[in-house]
Amino acid sequence: MTASLLIAWGLTLPSSAWAQDTRAEEIAAKQKAKAATARPYEPTRFEKIMTRLEENLASPPSGLYPAFGSIYPGGGLSLGAGYRRFYRREAVWDVHGLYSLKNYKLVEASARTPWQGGGRYAYGVTGGWLDAPEVGYYGLGGDDDGPGRANYHLSQSYAAFDAGMRPTAWTRLLGEIGYDDFETREGRGRAPSIDTLYTPSTAPGLGSSPAYIRTEGTAAIDWRVSPGYAARGGYYGVTLANYAGTGDSQAFQRVRGEAIQHVPLLHGNWVISLRGRVETTLDDDDAVPYFLLPQLGSGTTLRGYPTGRFRDRHSILTSAEFRWIPNRLGMDMAIFYDAGKVTRDRADLDFDGLKSDWGFGARFHLATSTLLRIEAARGSEGWRLIFATSPPF
Repeated sequence: MTASLLIAWGLTLPSSAWAQDTRAEEIAAKQKAKAATARPYEPTRFEKIMTRLEENLASPPSGLYPAFGSIYPGGGLSLGAGYRRFYRREAVWDVHGLYSLKNYKLVEASARTPWQGGGRYAYGVTGGWLDAPEVGYYGLGGDDDGPGRANYHLSQSYAAFDAGMRPTAWTRLLGEIGYDDFETREGRGRAPSIDTLYTPSTAPGLGSSPAYIRTEGTAAIDWRVSPGYAARGGYYGVTLANYAGTGDSQAFQRVRGEAIQHVPLLHGNWVISLRGRVETTLDDDDAVPYFLLPQLGSGTTLRGYPTGRFRDRHSILTSAEFRWIPNRLGMDMAIFYDAGKVTRDRADLDFDGLKSDWGFGARFHLATSTLLRIEAARGSEGWRLIFATSPPF
């Protein structure tokens, strides 16, 4: 019996080996035929467009270019034109102007090296003028029973020098010194002018046009790919700003702390993004004009409320997003939730009585910048539609 089994097993070896050889030959033949007919990957039209935009923004030519962005919070999308010239490797000077449908205007000139802010050291000078004729003001605090919206007209002339250093790959040190000259006038637009609804007690500094020498310093840990667009990494930083008044203007100081974290999930197809921010005026006796107070309500803070809806001496803000990335090259979808408040006293910076909103939206982006963000957000005062050219945080 044993001998018969051995003989039978021996007779099957050649046929089994032959079958394996035949299968291997078939696989090799199929791979050869597939290689003969295979074509290199052809990007879609959308991918070609986004790649072209990426190349143009990453290495733009000198000369005229179309400009778009935001002039001042609440002014809406603005369009314009600019001219830039690269005067040495990765160094550029630039002049551009913007105009919005709300008659907001901006003219600015700058020079920077390196032009994208990369490298271990970065330097820049900026000077310009902006005009915002219908900025909204709703009073101090988070109450809903005030006189309502009023408009003020704000113009600002400014000049600044900034310098940045990266001691390590993840650490950032930034410094800036500038001169800010503000002028306020009667507001325009559909809402009443601010001087018809508010007084210096309800709008500190009403009627004044102060000027400041401003110095700022920031220390941060930042391992995002770029602040213009990120799907992973984080930012943890503190900024101290000192406004030294000139003439009759009084000085004040403000501190801002912010934490941002992007957590990729499932190979980066989903992302949880979190943000926390606190702004505080250091001395309760400092006189801060109403248009420089910490504020909430805008396309980057409480998105369900109009720009500047809440203002006071201190503010706290939290945001959470759940993002889906169907196309890593060019688009994100997100649902989000924001909560925050402003207070007169620093001791009230807690999580009681927060104003909140929720919403959803889409972002069209490149690898390091956001081209367009469209969101719908709902707060206690209804829905708002947001168009922006910057990330929410």
